[in-house]
Amino acid sequence: MALLLLNAAVSSAQPRTSKAAIFQESQQNQTTSQEKPPQDKPTDSKKDSKPSDPTTTKLRIHVTATDGKPVGNASVYVRFPVAGGIFHKDKLSELNLKTNEDGSAKVPDIPRGKILIQVVAKGWKTYGKWYDIDSEAITVEIKLEPPAHWY
Repeated sequence: MALLLLNAAVSSAQPRTSKAAIFQESQQNQTTSQEKPPQDKPTDSKKDSKPSDPTTTKLRIHVTATDGKPVGNASVYVRFPVAGGIFHKDKLSELNLKTNEDGSAKVPDIPRGKILIQVVAKGWKTYGKWYDIDSEAITVEIKLEPPAHWY
């Protein structure tokens, strides 16, 4: 019984807050946080206007046939060296892409330097060539040739 009286005395000494008061305080905190937009993120109207790093480039690949028609659904492989290989040698990193119906493939930002572009499409001769990329943005035009005719 003494324990019950002690518990009642302690609980009566603490101020009681109702659930409605707590709810109103949380609503006020939310409205004040909603009124102020975050200041650390600038609102930039131009999206992806420049590469974020001056050592990277935006690469766009356009694959066509010899007659100028786009080649859709072609597999495009882009290989470029990245640091961190065995014995401090560069290793090749690879991106695997597909062309859309107009024959173009948009490559994410890649480091400038030598890159290997390979294109494989059904019914066309396989293409592969090393390119030296040194500009901010470049479009590579690739013309696929028909395969050799076997008798």
